[in-house]
Amino acid sequence: MSRLNLDDFSDLIERPDSGVRRDAEERRERLTVPAGALGRLDELGEWLSAAQGTVPVKPIEHPRVILFAGDHGVAELGVSARPAGSAHTLVRSVLDGAGPVAVLARRLGTSVRIVDAGLDCDPELLPEDVVRHRVRRGSGRIDVEDALTVEEAEAAVRLGMRIADEEADSGTDLVVLGDLSVGGTTAAATLIAALCGTDASVVTGRGGAAIDDLAWMRKCAAIRDALRRARPVLGDQLELLAAVGGADLAATTGFLLQCAVRRMPVILDGVVSSACALVAQRAAFRAPDWWLAGQLSGEPAQSKALDRMALNPLLDHGVTVGEGTGALLALPLVQAAAALAAELPERAETEGDRAED
Repeated sequence: MSRLNLDDFSDLIERPDSGVRRDAEERRERLTVPAGALGRLDELGEWLSAAQGTVPVKPIEHPRVILFAGDHGVAELGVSARPAGSAHTLVRSVLDGAGPVAVLARRLGTSVRIVDAGLDCDPELLPEDVVRHRVRRGSGRIDVEDALTVEEAEAAVRLGMRIADEEADSGTDLVVLGDLSVGGTTAAATLIAALCGTDASVVTGRGGAAIDDLAWMRKCAAIRDALRRARPVLGDQLELLAAVGGADLAATTGFLLQCAVRRMPVILDGVVSSACALVAQRAAFRAPDWWLAGQLSGEPAQSKALDRMALNPLLDHGVTVGEGTGALLALPLVQAAAALAAELPERAETEGDRAED
């Protein structure tokens, strides 16, 4: 098998249908509720129409939460409030229905799928359908070594692509994307700093479980050291993911690219999914047209990534817990936009309208 070239996605991804979007905008002008009165919901409805290729927009009936899970060796440095190698406990919490995303998904009637791309635990601790995709056990300490080999990075990207195909083939019409990781925000901030050309201090945040000042300084130093290793491979997205990403981040990147190929919209969550989206954008500049930023998490690196991709977050509630929780909170807003665009009546045609025709 020849090596995967992420740049090839640029030829495979098309933008949502601009002609359909114009038709959706024209239909919006004919609705009984004045244009602009629904604020950003109008824009969301028109975006969904273009993504679906139909007017009026179809309701979002089969959304799905997809969470990629992994442990990052850099967590050994004390850059996270959680112990290194403990991401499997986050997975177990979601599986048991106790995690925030599980509670919200249950309330919203949305199913959750967890994909173990690189957890550092015995497979027997989790169900087979979660662990069977694992690329490797944990990712390397990115401040001093590669997170993955290039072959492992490719395997992880291809894993994400397969998951996207499975979801598209099963009828998923919108993805809520998140992560379950320990040390993932450090790797994500490194990717964003490398791609945006910024310093470690600009992108270093407090993480999902807020860290103290000493841990923040350790995290900043780890990102600074990882950046030195990232800059020489900036020209190759696969090598970049291998050097300073991780199995879960590489899988998420492949997933996002293939979702765009399959014309399946995605709501991004926090800094980890935003970092993967930024890598994907580097490979295929049209890909971000298929994504929504669900929320602003407060991580400085996420803000830089979203600004680079021109994605405006739907919500800003200060949700830092991760797990796709913030993105899932945005799902009812997107569903509401679809319902309003499809179900609001059009104005009755007047003599003036006919005269203009």
